[in-house]
Amino acid sequence: MSSSETLTPVRAGRRSARDWCVDVALCVLAVLFSVMTSDSITSDPDIPAGQLLADQLAGVLACAALWLRRSRPVELAAVLVLAGLLSHYVVGPTLAALFTVAVHRPFRTVAAISSLAAGSVLASSLLHPDPEVGIVTSALIGFVLYGGVIGWGMFVRSRRMLLESLRERARRAETEARLRAEHAQRLTRERIAREMHDVLAHRLSLLSVHAGALEYRKDASAEEVAQAAGVIRGSAHAALQDLREVIGVLRAPVGESAGTDGSRTDGSKTTGEKTAGEKTAGLKTAGSETAGWETAGTAVAGASATSASDPGPGAASSGDSTNAEPTRPQPTLAELSRLVEESAQAGMRVELHDRLPAGGALAVPAATGRTAYRIVQEGLTNARKHAPGGAVTVTTDGAAGRGLTVEIRNQTVPAKGGEDGQAAPAIPGSGTGLIGLAERATLAGGRLESGVVGNGHFRLYAWLPWPT
Repeated sequence: MSSSETLTPVRAGRRSARDWCVDVALCVLAVLFSVMTSDSITSDPDIPAGQLLADQLAGVLACAALWLRRSRPVELAAVLVLAGLLSHYVVGPTLAALFTVAVHRPFRTVAAISSLAAGSVLASSLLHPDPEVGIVTSALIGFVLYGGVIGWGMFVRSRRMLLESLRERARRAETEARLRAEHAQRLTRERIAREMHDVLAHRLSLLSVHAGALEYRKDASAEEVAQAAGVIRGSAHAALQDLREVIGVLRAPVGESAGTDGSRTDGSKTTGEKTAGEKTAGLKTAGSETAGWETAGTAVAGASATSASDPGPGAASSGDSTNAEPTRPQPTLAELSRLVEESAQAGMRVELHDRLPAGGALAVPAATGRTAYRIVQEGLTNARKHAPGGAVTVTTDGAAGRGLTVEIRNQTVPAKGGEDGQAAPAIPGSGTGLIGLAERATLAGGRLESGVVGNGHFRLYAWLPWPT
């Protein structure tokens, strides 16, 4: 803060109790100073009694004029400095006025009043020399007296400016801290919403596919219905398990995370047991191109949803200890084949083309692999929602130093109806999946592209950094 800046203006008008105390104290000090230094005036026989009385009355008026020091400090100081040329009893009130100017006015104004006071001291020493000390000593005493009061006032001013600066800095720091906290809370909410959307949308879309098959294939046998119901139950349990893991992270104390086996680090389980209904259904979904209950692509044993004994999307991603986000068992790129197989069991025509070098899926950084996994997961979910029955191709490629590329292509075909000709209802969506994927890719230092290409396929392409 420069010296040319002013502090809060001197309060004029209604005075507080503190203002009254300060004003009365200054007036008393001015009177005491004038009286205690008036020996040379009262004891001088050459000064007539009338002149002495006029000098004293001028001092009284000067003390009364100190009432204006809060509203007119500069004008009051200038008048009192000039009046000091003629009256000794005005010196005390002049010192109070000079102190007020030095405290409440910028350096340029203080310098002008100081120059006027210095000229007044010099002129007074010449006009009214003290025979006991001489002109030079009298002028030096006046310079020291006025200079000391002005210097004291400037010190008080600088201290007040420093305190005001510290208060302003504290207010600014509190404001910035509050804004940072609000920003961190907003980012945390967005991250949690994105994580829950990616996990639950995938699970619930699988559940919707199987439920749709039960709804539109009314000629299914009791055994087929039981198998499909078991898969639906397993998918629902897996969705609840994923939701429980996310909420468990939110409720866990700071520094505590879920274990890789689905358990909390304090030993309490966060996942359920594997359900007996997690078997592969040989049910063709309502969006399939051929009618009938048949195995989608290949007949493979296993669950369409992840169980507690199969970590699946909840598997821990090693080497991601530097990630500042709240962690829970996270998927890696090595589990991409299991994700594609799970979708194939739900009736999707999906193929995975892994063009990474040998062991590349394990060499990909954990954060990059998790982002790629989520991109493929959301791409498969969107394909089930918007193009059921269409063929989907997932391609991964890249190398260390060149980056990791992930591409999902699917046919943009409408869903086909069941035997009664009714179209299968579309799976509802929030429309924010691609937005979340773009945010994920950007945060990972990559980029995401999506849109319909020339051959009528929808293409979702992502490039992610893969350092050497």
